[in-house]
Amino acid sequence: MSNSDWQPPVFDPIRYCVFTTVAIIAWVFSPPVAVVLMSGMGLWAYVDAYRKGLRESKCLLRDPRIVMVYLALAFVAGITALVVMMIRLLP
Repeated sequence: MSNSDWQPPVFDPIRYCVFTTVAIIAWVFSPPVAVVLMSGMGLWAYVDAYRKGLRESKCLLRDPRIVMVYLALAFVAGITALVVMMIRLLP
């Protein structure tokens, strides 16, 4: 293997998967703002990593595409919950 064949390892943004799961658990005790933030950042990071070549994650779900679906669903659920909360606050 020559130097021209070497490629740096692709960053695995597993921490965002973990943080999103923790935020979903914390959702029981607080508004879903943390879920929206963590899942949004995680989704962005996983899309970027996937584009750069990540094909297996250390996340329990393993496949980055499945992780991205999980993060997207968490993001949509968080946004939906925030909108419902705001609608309930209207007079």
